[in-house]
Amino acid sequence: MAEKGRDPSAGGGDDPQVEVFRPSDDPQVEASPKTGQAEIREFEVESVERVYRKLDLRIIPAFWTLYFLCSAIRSNIGIAQTMNRDVGHDLMTVLGLTARDTSTTLTLFYVSYVLFDLPSNLIMSKLSPRAWMARIVFAVGLIGTCFAAAKAAWSVKLLRFLLGVVTAGMWPGMAYYLTLFYPPSRTGKRIGMYFTASQVSAAVVGLVSAGFQKMDGLGGLVGFRWMFLIYGLLGMVLGVALLWWLPDRPLAPGETRARSKWLKWLPMSPEVLSGEDAVVHYHDLRRVYHARPWNLKDLGYVLIDWRLWPLVLMYFGVVGVGIGTQLYGNLIIASINPSFTGIQISLLFAPIWMMDFCAILLVTPISDRFHKYRAVFFSAAVCIQIAGLLTTTFALSNPWARYGGLLMIGFGLGPTVPICMTWTNEIFQKRHREVGVAAASALVSGLGNLGSITTTYALYTGWPEDAVRGPHQYRRSNFTMIGILCISIASSIVMTVLLKVFGNEPSQKISGDNNSASDASDEYLDGAARREIHQRGFSRMWWSKSS
Repeated sequence: MAEKGRDPSAGGGDDPQVEVFRPSDDPQVEASPKTGQAEIREFEVESVERVYRKLDLRIIPAFWTLYFLCSAIRSNIGIAQTMNRDVGHDLMTVLGLTARDTSTTLTLFYVSYVLFDLPSNLIMSKLSPRAWMARIVFAVGLIGTCFAAAKAAWSVKLLRFLLGVVTAGMWPGMAYYLTLFYPPSRTGKRIGMYFTASQVSAAVVGLVSAGFQKMDGLGGLVGFRWMFLIYGLLGMVLGVALLWWLPDRPLAPGETRARSKWLKWLPMSPEVLSGEDAVVHYHDLRRVYHARPWNLKDLGYVLIDWRLWPLVLMYFGVVGVGIGTQLYGNLIIASINPSFTGIQISLLFAPIWMMDFCAILLVTPISDRFHKYRAVFFSAAVCIQIAGLLTTTFALSNPWARYGGLLMIGFGLGPTVPICMTWTNEIFQKRHREVGVAAASALVSGLGNLGSITTTYALYTGWPEDAVRGPHQYRRSNFTMIGILCISIASSIVMTVLLKVFGNEPSQKISGDNNSASDASDEYLDGAARREIHQRGFSRMWWSKSS
């Protein structure tokens, strides 16, 4: 019988639910006579693809659903500003909010989000990722429900701040969670798949808000209160359901999961892989099963790694423009043609995010197949956003051309955030392993969301002189967004050049790593990493397969 026990080199190092299995005890895993490390077995490509398809069916629908609802809860305050405005039942009129109150309210979410993103992701890496993600979604739904009871400006501001606290760690946590099951070169497509939920959510919030506006006055509640209430309750239900839906971190073949006394109250989630599938995944992504424990010194090495900061600036620009468009897109549409009704604005708002949706599905799978050219895909998409902003700003004689500029912005936005997060995973998993992914994804997401603070507080309605009605309304805000997008492009170019010069070899400063640098490199080269040396390109596409 294989001997099991606590092994400081396995799992996340501190997962209380796992009895650690030493791979050398597995009769299916052969140890190298030179290094004592388990040899990597090779499998047919079809077997590997089958395993990842099985993971997709279990993980991606759950992530898509939770991101859809959480995005709706986070962003529905934007559409609430124009709901039933013709009868004085919009958010600003009912609660007596000024333009500055609205900007402050929207900004407070990102202030708390930036502050708590890193702590949340680090906690997730130490505890059960499944339980922590369920906690986030349930709390988001709970706070979202409370918005239905807001009576004054101060209560909305407080709730937005709390919403940022409980949402922190969700987006980078999802990116980190994927690396427990997929190699980084495969995560761009998957991040894009569930990131489409944000775009569909933005479109649906706009379309469904037309229905909520028809409910105005029902049960004594105005339309936007019904919207807050229903989305929040759905989020709470989903948070509980995720405890049964999402799998815990994968187990090595022959390993059994032990229940910690602190987490015995949690329901068990069925293992996502078993039998031969578990063996294939073990050999393809061995780094996940043998991630070393990390400490504050390891975290410090991540924080001082120069590779972090170009990624933060890349994310700063694209997420700032994305959130600015999401929260103020309806106001920009209203400024293009002041005669539009609230329902017409809602209907015109949706196609922006359908363009975003299409771009994600088109570009992110290709960016995975050409994973060495992430910067090219990223910069090309940013250029499309800039072209859209210029069209919206200068096509004053044609309102529909200006609206077309918004559609271009939506298309360009789609691939940028998934590509940025995927590149972060690729760089920091190889260099700093699990703590690198957990910390870097949180810092890129958290600090990058300072761009969201810029667009929600300093631009559009938060810039009173720029919000004056007329043909040049929001022009300077659009110019500012073009400027931060240029920063994103420049940062991607700088990152590419510096990686060419300095490389991205595994760090030799990881605490507790008694192996030599060559041994550490050998361990990292699992089946997936060996294949990633060469790009997949368009091989094995449907048109290249024999009948």
